[in-house]
Amino acid sequence: MSEDIPEADRAPDAPHPRMTDRLFGQEAAERAFLEAWNSGRPHHGWLLTGPNGVGKATLAWRIARFLLTDPPARADTLDPTPGHPALPRIRALSEPGLMLLRRGWDDKGKKLATQITVDEVRRLGGFFGLSSGGRRVVIVDPADDLNPSAANALLKLLEEPPTGATLLLVSHQPARLLPTIRSRCRVLRLGPLGLDALSAAVEQAGGDPAAITPMAEGSTGAALRLARGGAEIYDKVADLFATPSLDRGAARAIADACAGKAGTERLEATLAALDRLLHRAARAGLIGVPQDAEGAEAKALARLAPHDVAARAWARIAQEIDDRAAHARAVNVDPTAIVWDALARIDAQSRRV
Repeated sequence: MSEDIPEADRAPDAPHPRMTDRLFGQEAAERAFLEAWNSGRPHHGWLLTGPNGVGKATLAWRIARFLLTDPPARADTLDPTPGHPALPRIRALSEPGLMLLRRGWDDKGKKLATQITVDEVRRLGGFFGLSSGGRRVVIVDPADDLNPSAANALLKLLEEPPTGATLLLVSHQPARLLPTIRSRCRVLRLGPLGLDALSAAVEQAGGDPAAITPMAEGSTGAALRLARGGAEIYDKVADLFATPSLDRGAARAIADACAGKAGTERLEATLAALDRLLHRAARAGLIGVPQDAEGAEAKALARLAPHDVAARAWARIAQEIDDRAAHARAVNVDPTAIVWDALARIDAQSRRV
């Protein structure tokens, strides 16, 4: 792939997961896969779930390297066979036994597609036809991006998998996948990283472990994003809802900063900030404002979530905003409008508390 074309499954300013050799803090998930492998009957479909940025894609690529480098019948580690000729091909995305499904590049619009389309999934027909025999691995990252037609096409493969095929589905929100897809996959759940593992993962990704804040909540991706300005965005979002009356000028400035192609990363960081605030509000309504909340965030959480009824409302609003944002991006709604819609919905709900 040209270096000028962004990769949908790669975080900004971080190496692609296929270039990341080590996985930190997810030993339980690795053991679970090895136990299945050593049983002699590993499942053909695997669903890797957990919060954003905890290593799901890194684990998928570790499994792919393991499977495509002639692993022993019984293995103690997912480390691939050293020096195997498939390793450089996997890094270059030229290994015949590997297929990666992700949002593609739209040459006409000069931007990444908003969904994984059925045409992408149909490429698997040729992949399995040309690579008949031997072990073959498909990575879908993330499966959450499959549109309905693509999801149904992938389901057919999970129902009747080709011989020697292993499908690895990365999912941040498995509840949004078809129940039939979930039921045909074995689940590997990855949890938040401890501080030592998080520090090592951040350093491996080129970040500064000293910049990690509690807001990262065990996520390498969140730690890197916060260090790139995400913490500032979160503070601005929290400040908006710390007082009863929404500062519409400040809200408009937050939305306008996401405009245009240059605002793509800003949009993701802003939506992540809103999601964090709402989920923190949902927890605060149940157990009180967390001790690590300070300043504007503490005021916002106290105002938004004084009781459990509000907590349930914020959990629902968070899901609605996520769904609406995903749909809006799929039909190319202006990013400014996406953020403004989310802020307006939060403001409207805050007036009902």
